Amino acid sequence: MSLTNAYLQTTKNLHSIINSIVSAKAPERFTNKFLEDLGFKSSNDRLYIGLFKALGLLDENNAPTSMYHQLLDQSETAKVLAVGIQEAYGDLFALRKDAQNLSLDEVKGKLRTLTQGQKSDNIINLMANTFKALCDIADWSNSVAAPSQAKNVSTEDANMSMKSYSVQGTKGANEFVKQEKIGLYYNIQIHLPETTNMAVYDAIFQSLKKHLM
Repeated sequence: MSLTNAYLQTTKNLHSIINSIVSAKAPERFTNKFLEDLGFKSSNDRLYIGLFKALGLLDENNAPTSMYHQLLDQSETAKVLAVGIQEAYGDLFALRKDAQNLSLDEVKGKLRTLTQGQKSDNIINLMANTFKALCDIADWSNSVAAPSQAKNVSTEDANMSMKSYSVQGTKGANEFVKQEKIGLYYNIQIHLPETTNMAVYDAIFQSLKKHLM
């Protein structure tokens, strides 16, 4: 899994920059000069390059990836963003499958846990604001999102045991006594995500202790 350290100082230009990128020809390399040519000359706008790398839109050399080219299809733009967000914030979605629905305060709390208190409140705020702004313009209709709180719990339907019959002899007739046995069985399965961040596991087990024990 993953959790990007990229964030924006301000998200006010996010929607405009995405729209400008979609309307422009893909550059050979996505540079500060390209942003300036699009009309975004603020030093804060330069942070978009790191964010787009985290979303999988640019490679390490700032060249557009296949996801970037998919983004240019305006009917797919919001869906591509949703895929990139889930990749960039994989550890967050490991804790909550529908992390895009978390409130801003909930996102901040989970980011503090995932970063193990290594980030200042200001950085956590900026990371959370960036995440929420991205989620607001993405299309989540195709995402598998269910509020599971990082536990995958499946409950099997009640299984009815095979009907058994006993035969008893009576005067001139046999009576069949039908006996039905109903048993309820619960199978709880925990699927842990692959991650090197132990904070993810700590948060999962804390949630299990709270809700299951």
